[in-house]
Amino acid sequence: MKAIAICGSPRDAGNTETLLDTALDTIKAEGIDTELIRLSDHPVSPCTACAMCYKNKDQKCVISHDEFNEVFAKMVEADIIIIGSPVYFGSATPEIMALLDRAGYVARANGNLLSRKVGGPVVVARRAGQNFTYAQLMYWFMISDMVVAGSTYWNVAFGLRPGEVKDDTEGIETVTRFAENLAWLAKKLNG
Repeated sequence: MKAIAICGSPRDAGNTETLLDTALDTIKAEGIDTELIRLSDHPVSPCTACAMCYKNKDQKCVISHDEFNEVFAKMVEADIIIIGSPVYFGSATPEIMALLDRAGYVARANGNLLSRKVGGPVVVARRAGQNFTYAQLMYWFMISDMVVAGSTYWNVAFGLRPGEVKDDTEGIETVTRFAENLAWLAKKLNG
């Protein structure tokens, strides 16, 4: 089995990445291969609504000047997908939404390629906006026909400067339990 976490922060080694690393470390301890994908290293342009994915049906997007197709191929191969975003002006980053919009279209155009994969969102903010952003990302998992694992609270945490999220003990515990549940659920479904 394989788990991927996609970091929608434009900053490397920030709080979102710290939360995703926490989740991946937990999943790896359960014997599942893991990979962190930083969109800061793999830029993805927005969807142009050309609908070529419906015409071509080749599990790819015709926009080829970015790294969407490489990231999407990893999403299709993964058993577990975690999406992480900081809160920017009350919502998910444009980087993560560009990926999710295109992934949603290409997956649906090719027979719902993400259907019944296990996953969920992880969100971090300085002060507020986590609940809306969490819901925004959760909608994507739901419309993609995926199975979302729960936790002891919503998968949100607080932090501004890199590393501050580690001080949010409840947030770290929530993401850790979320990751444990993802591994447990994936093993049950793939058993």
